[in-house]
Amino acid sequence: MREFLMERLPARAKVAEMLEAGAFVDQAWTGQETYRPHTFVWFHRPLAPEPSVPFPIEVLEANERFVVVDKPHFVATTPRGAHVTESALVKLRVLLGLPELAPAHRLDRLTAGVLVFTARREFRGSYAEVFSSGQAHKTYDAIAPYDPALEFPHRLVGRIEKRRDSLQAEVVPGEPNAETLVELAEIRGRYARYRLTPATGKTHQLRVHMASLGLPVVGDSLYPTIANVAPDDFTAPLQLVARRLSFTDPLDRTLRDYESRVGLEWPAEAMDDSAAVG
Repeated sequence: MREFLMERLPARAKVAEMLEAGAFVDQAWTGQETYRPHTFVWFHRPLAPEPSVPFPIEVLEANERFVVVDKPHFVATTPRGAHVTESALVKLRVLLGLPELAPAHRLDRLTAGVLVFTARREFRGSYAEVFSSGQAHKTYDAIAPYDPALEFPHRLVGRIEKRRDSLQAEVVPGEPNAETLVELAEIRGRYARYRLTPATGKTHQLRVHMASLGLPVVGDSLYPTIANVAPDDFTAPLQLVARRLSFTDPLDRTLRDYESRVGLEWPAEAMDDSAAVG
C-alpha cells in the first residue's frame, strides 16, 4: 500500500509523513499492508498557501435558518481548486460558528453581490429549491462597452455548454437552456451600465451572453479571451455585481429582498458626464 500511495498521490502529499502520523482517516494505515485493489483510502489533502483576498464579506442578514451576505469580488462561493480557506463558505463557517452552513445557490468567484447560505442542514432543501426551481428573482449590474448600433432592451436566448476540459463556457447550437434580459441603464462615453436579468442560471451565463453581443464585461479575464492574471492581483475586479435578490421565504412566506452595496468602477476613459437611460 505504501508503494501504491506514493505512486498515486502528488509529491506534496508527503505520503511517508502521513503514514507515520496516522493521517489517513478511514483506518490506521501503516503502508506495510498488502495492496488492496478497489479500496478507498481517505485523507485530508494538504492545502497550498492562498493569497488573502483583501475585501470583507458583509453580512446582510443572519438568522436561525439562513445567512445572506454581500460577497466581494475574487472570493469563491465554495472551496474549489486553489481557493479553499479563502472561499466564502469556509470564511463564514469560521466567522459565524456555523459548521453546517451551505450555499443555497452560487456566484462566480469574480462576481460580487448578494449570496444566500442555509444555516442548518434541515433548512437546506427548502431554500435550495427556491433557487433551483427559478422562484428567486435576481438582477445584476454590469459595466461594458457601449454600442449605439444595438437596440435595448435585448433578450438573449440560446444554448450554453461548458466542457470539462475548458475554462470557458460557450454558446452552441441546440435547444435553448439559457435566457438573459439586457437593459441599458446609463451611458458614459464608450461605456455603459447594464441591468441584467437572468431567467436561468447556467455557468458564466451573463459573461457569455455579454461577450456574444460584443460587449464583454469590463475586467473579465475569461471572455472573450483568456488572460493570465496572477492569483494575488486584485487590481482589476470584474465589473459585475449581483445587485438585487428577492424571493418568498419557503417556510414563513415572507417576502425577502436584499440589495448589494458593492460599487462598480467605470474605466478611466469613460466620460465624466453620464446619461441615465432608465
